[in-house]
Amino acid sequence: MANPFYSALGAVSALALIPAASAAIAAVDVNTYRELDQFMDVFERVRAEYVDEVSDEDLMRGAIDGMLSSLDPHSSFLDASDFDNLRTQTEGEYGGLGLTVTMEDGAVKVVTPTEGTPAARAGIQANDYITHLDGQLIFGGTLDEAVGQMRGEPGTQIRLTIVRPGRDEPFDVNLTREVIEVHAVTWQVQNRVGIININTFNRNVGAEVRSALAAIDQSIGGRPLGYVIDLRANPGGLLDQAIEVSDAFLERGEVVSQRGRRADDIERYYARPGDYAHGLPIVVLVDAGSASAAEIVAGALQDHRRALVMGERSFGKGSVQTLLPLNEETALRLTTARYFTPSGRSVQEGGIEPDVEVPQLTNPDWRTAPRFREADLRRHLINEATVEDDIVEDDVRDDPRFALTAEQLETRGIEDFQLHYAVQTLSRLASRRGGGARTGSRR
Repeated sequence: MANPFYSALGAVSALALIPAASAAIAAVDVNTYRELDQFMDVFERVRAEYVDEVSDEDLMRGAIDGMLSSLDPHSSFLDASDFDNLRTQTEGEYGGLGLTVTMEDGAVKVVTPTEGTPAARAGIQANDYITHLDGQLIFGGTLDEAVGQMRGEPGTQIRLTIVRPGRDEPFDVNLTREVIEVHAVTWQVQNRVGIININTFNRNVGAEVRSALAAIDQSIGGRPLGYVIDLRANPGGLLDQAIEVSDAFLERGEVVSQRGRRADDIERYYARPGDYAHGLPIVVLVDAGSASAAEIVAGALQDHRRALVMGERSFGKGSVQTLLPLNEETALRLTTARYFTPSGRSVQEGGIEPDVEVPQLTNPDWRTAPRFREADLRRHLINEATVEDDIVEDDVRDDPRFALTAEQLETRGIEDFQLHYAVQTLSRLASRRGGGARTGSRR
């Protein structure tokens, strides 16, 4: 039988807590309303006394942008034009130059040029800064304004002024806009090794990767020696497509998990039975431009020991953005979770470390070129499990395997050393297995 004294004491204690909790909530509300009052005071002062008349719409948009810019670099407000840009990235095509760019301290910085586009053919590189468009300074403007100017009718020209770290003087590049088709997946065969290049993760990538695997088999007339999955300079994209691509190479197991603010806010995603790659060896190529969805794929295949990850440490974007519609034309892109690889690793800041570090010898600046990663972005999310000083990359500059000169590479016909090394690695693995490629199941 319960002691009535203790029961009564418990009831009294609970009742006593209710006013205390209400008082705490009220205090929070008072502080919030005080801050809102201050915001409205500033709004009215600017509206009435700023040297130039500014529309209420511009002031409110600036306030929203300012609020979101105080968070992480991937949260933002999307208006109608931003929606169009987002649809382009995940679905369609556009007239432009083929650049993925970001804003850093008021300057437009190149994340990566898209392979086969005017920007890539002109030699524009990751970490370049674009300071002028057609001679007009764009420093201090918005990223949307810069992107809008670089896009345009195919066949029209534009002049970019580039500042490149390591070069003393800016230089101009004249480009002609083209229709930039988002070819997410391309494939080829070298020395009976299937090579699948994934440039982005739009809505069709999973299906295109499965089609590429089937096309490689048909091209060879049997099984290849293995596959290279090239994720270099891949800025990421849709989470569900990263899961689908990983699933194409896995028989079972977790692909990725995402964890929100609360301890119980965890979602896990798993591979379905069946391996479209027949269980054959896989090398995944990554570099400092491999981000987000690309890191999900690399991390999943690495953790399941399904692939050998090769190249350079990846970008380190380990956060999930959710699109929250506000009305028919606007939405909030908000960072709502961090993702983790099957072993529980967060790649935020640290990225995916390759199993075998291989430099890109065919880039003449590979020894000195700076690497731009998530940890270089202002206000990036901190990964408490990763201390930047603890990230130690192998020093491959004096490795005898990578002592080839530009002349030797040219003589051997090697245009892409990292890809060449990956293909050679799979060929060596096949020779150790007796030169044959084993068959496997396909769903």
